Amino acid sequence: MVQRTLDWHDELEAWLKPFLQHLGHKARRRMCPLYITELIGPDERKSVQPMTDRLAAVGYDQLHPFVTAGVWDAAPLEAELLVQADRLIGGQRAVLVIDDTALPKKGSHSVGVASQYASALGKTANCQTLVSTTLASDEVPMMLGLRLFLPDSWTSDPARMTRARVPPKRRKFRSKPEIAIEEIDRVRAAGVRFGCVLADAGYGQSAAFRHALSERGLHWAVGIPRHQKVYPANVGLTFPVAGRGRPRQRHIPDKPSVAAETMLADLRWRTITWRSGTKGRLSARFAAIRVRVADGPPQRIGHMGSQHMPGEQAWLIGERRAGGEHKYYLSNLPGDTPIKTLVSAVKARWVCEQAHQQLKEELGLDHFEGRSWQGLHRHALMTMIAYVFLQHRRLATARRGKKNRRTTSRAKLASCASRHHRSHDPPDAPAMSPL
Repeated sequence: MVQRTLDWHDELEAWLKPFLQHLGHKARRRMCPLYITELIGPDERKSVQPMTDRLAAVGYDQLHPFVTAGVWDAAPLEAELLVQADRLIGGQRAVLVIDDTALPKKGSHSVGVASQYASALGKTANCQTLVSTTLASDEVPMMLGLRLFLPDSWTSDPARMTRARVPPKRRKFRSKPEIAIEEIDRVRAAGVRFGCVLADAGYGQSAAFRHALSERGLHWAVGIPRHQKVYPANVGLTFPVAGRGRPRQRHIPDKPSVAAETMLADLRWRTITWRSGTKGRLSARFAAIRVRVADGPPQRIGHMGSQHMPGEQAWLIGERRAGGEHKYYLSNLPGDTPIKTLVSAVKARWVCEQAHQQLKEELGLDHFEGRSWQGLHRHALMTMIAYVFLQHRRLATARRGKKNRRTTSRAKLASCASRHHRSHDPPDAPAMSPL
């Protein structure tokens, strides 16, 4: 992630001051930097016991309560995290990426653990699932939120939730898209700036999720399954006269809906490159068309049975990868958006996967060994604060590099100008001053 210099400890202490002022008691203000320092450090294991083994001045009975049982409110620190992330990369060029990440676990006592699909593993496994919210700009991600998803096996067992100290207001089942919308509202309320919301098909297939984004006036680009039904953009609503029986009460579409893959099948596909990766330019074949999404109210239409009516107009985008894999997306970006811009939007989501990997491999997100709701979320918050600090240093280093390159460039220009003037001056004339 970031090359660390010898003075990063001092820089961290200064950077954390806005966070520490929300912790009140001096013991908590002392524990927080120590915890984050251990997360950033080079040691492999980043659960509380190994941390305290390395910290001679702090014992387990001091650091463990700070994360699991200390009486302090995480909300002000979460709010400060949003402020710092927005200050660094917020703006209309930024995107807000919704995804989830799995923390593999053994046993059945850790809060939220269950046999469920783990996207990181590509299979069903015993794990905890965190819904993640990531702000990203120019391939620089900032993790803003990690919220635990509780499967039905947990929300239907009050005693189990009590043992894991799940807050009462979190004990009702909420789907991942519902958690995501709540997080988007929290981010927007804090004034975080972004231009588009991105999500994979796990969220994009939810009509309620897409509708909630549109109702909030947000632009979005989401993955969908290939069988998602859509109508042509010019679909009309007719009011056919009933041949017999009671007169028809509602309009019906004058064209049938079809699967997304069928709508795109006969279009012209073109190769588009969206960025350069470590192995070269990343490209695939894409096609896009304006459609009406079949996610309106359901209605019975003659022999076709129950059908969803046409919803809002959107872009339907298809991707054909070199390995034979096909992907499909919907976006409510404006109708005059160029296809290259659409492709850049749907492919910008990869940065959240990079952030998940770095949070786990470098900062120990999946190392927490406690079982409680509060402990897991506080540990996750500490890893996110550490991550944004490292991104702050990365951006600062990049800015210094640009400044040094500009200074070097001006010096070279001045030197060249000086040599040029000297070569054209009379032998006894004084040399001109550098530019």
